[in-house]
Amino acid sequence: MDKFVRWPRGEEYAPATMRARAPMPPARRPPLALGLVVAAALITAVTLLLYPLGEIAPSVSLGVVYLVGVLLVSIVWGAWLGVITSVASAAAFNWFHIDPTGRFTVADAENWVALAVFLIVAVVAAALAEGARLRAREAAERGREADLAAELARIVLGAPAPETALAPAARRIAAAFGLPSCRIVLGEAEGDERTAAVALHQGEERLGTLLVPRDAPPAVAERIAPVLEAVLAAAAERERLTREVVETRALRRSDDIKTAVLRAVSHDLRSPLTGMVAAAEALGSPALDEEDRRALTDGIVAEGARLSRLVDKLLDLSRLQAGTAPPHRDWVSVEEILREAADSAAEPERVRLSIDRDLPLVLADGAQLERAFANLLENALRLSGGYPVSVRARETGGRLLVRVVDRGPGIELAEQARVFEPFYRGGPRTGTGSGLGLAIVRGFVEANGGTVRVESLPGQGTTFVVALPLPPRPPAAAAERAGTTGAPAA
Repeated sequence: MDKFVRWPRGEEYAPATMRARAPMPPARRPPLALGLVVAAALITAVTLLLYPLGEIAPSVSLGVVYLVGVLLVSIVWGAWLGVITSVASAAAFNWFHIDPTGRFTVADAENWVALAVFLIVAVVAAALAEGARLRAREAAERGREADLAAELARIVLGAPAPETALAPAARRIAAAFGLPSCRIVLGEAEGDERTAAVALHQGEERLGTLLVPRDAPPAVAERIAPVLEAVLAAAAERERLTREVVETRALRRSDDIKTAVLRAVSHDLRSPLTGMVAAAEALGSPALDEEDRRALTDGIVAEGARLSRLVDKLLDLSRLQAGTAPPHRDWVSVEEILREAADSAAEPERVRLSIDRDLPLVLADGAQLERAFANLLENALRLSGGYPVSVRARETGGRLLVRVVDRGPGIELAEQARVFEPFYRGGPRTGTGSGLGLAIVRGFVEANGGTVRVESLPGQGTTFVVALPLPPRPPAAAAERAGTTGAPAA
């Protein structure tokens, strides 16, 4: 899988806060020519300064003043220029301040010793200054690399997937080392005449490839590649663990559903099948009269219809959980949907509809909403104890609310959060239901952008409230089509 990013120099790549934390490339030395000029100026200044100082101290002891210029030049421009400055300082000291002046000769032996000691001390000071400068520079580079490593870890491990972190990580490396381009590839990649490929491994496994210009600093491959290897390995391990957790949860959920399905098959499916088989066997008896045969036939039909409804619910639930039931939306009339659902109920005469006039159309899948309201009515009629079920529909607050109210035993507060779970049947409302109807109601309503909730007190009945969003008014043609057909759109 080849995911990469190329970052051209100068491109805006990150917020100001991130750029403020970005480690900058190490500062380059000033030009050598400038160093020569500075060294000459310092030697001249110190040589002139020694003339007034010679009035208060022996001239042979004043050579230490030249060390100030030697140290300064060594720190800024390095040891080689420091040594050159040391030799030049010794020559100037000899020419202008050690007798006989104006010549590169030394008359007294003690002046030879002083000049030699000065030169040795100056060279050693230059070397020490260079070493200190190099150590300070290396410490600064290590600090910048540590900051870069921490930033790369934050970018890669903070991303939802390693692929999404490759672009900012590559930009970060390019900015840190001043590279014109940088690429990070998951998997193997080959370099070319302008690009060097640095393999990233975790043991024997190839994690990816870092592609940088061939003239990139060696530190990119030597120090950043191990950081990228560790970070990408951690990201891959995290992704593996996350995938295992998701799979474990899915398997546990699948086991729960399988157990519930087996329970439903063993009871809800077997009960109507048993009744149908028994009635069918009894039909073969010659002792039955016509009325008994009709009763047995009606029983077989009723149990078959019950079995068909259960199978339809199982299929609806499986499609919802698999995500294979997307709504086919059109402008539909909720009033017509509710009337269709009431007419298809087992006891339509017990359904009392109260629908406001001129309800607006909704943009939804009419067949799915009809199935949802039919399940709500079936649930309410079964548990209302023979009392009527009222359905109220009205527009309020930019939504269309439908309330289905029964006078059944109600639902305990602790159980209200679970009534929409598949196969859940509990409390005093337990009956002949399969525990699928309300789960399908929630699935179809939410698929069409709505919500459903339950309001109930034990012993005082239950109300299910469906709220559907009201988008802008439909075109006149859609409104006319929904009004003239008198049926929900499938």
